[in-house]
Amino acid sequence: MDTSVVQTAKLAIVGATGLSKDALHIHVGLAVYLASRFVFRKQPHAFGPVVLVLLVACLGEALDMRDDILSLGHWRWGASLHDVINTAFWPVVLHLLTSQTSTLSRHD
Repeated sequence: MDTSVVQTAKLAIVGATGLSKDALHIHVGLAVYLASRFVFRKQPHAFGPVVLVLLVACLGEALDMRDDILSLGHWRWGASLHDVINTAFWPVVLHLLTSQTSTLSRHD
């Protein structure tokens, strides 16, 4: 079976950056989280940026699931769970640090 456009794009990004797929998940999660915090100017306690990270991660895994089923005949749900955790881990940590402590809060 041919490689899907999604998988081809992911492999091109891996090749161009030299990063592993796991590292790319971490970078995407942080980029989505920080960009959404900046764009929407959310307060530290707002959970929206983390939800957006989870939505982006789940969308990516839905595409991977589709490709798995078409090419392998089954979904590698363990790999998808691993990817969602990699994508969301640091955004969740940052959210907890900024909403539950003064560690990353502004001091005027």
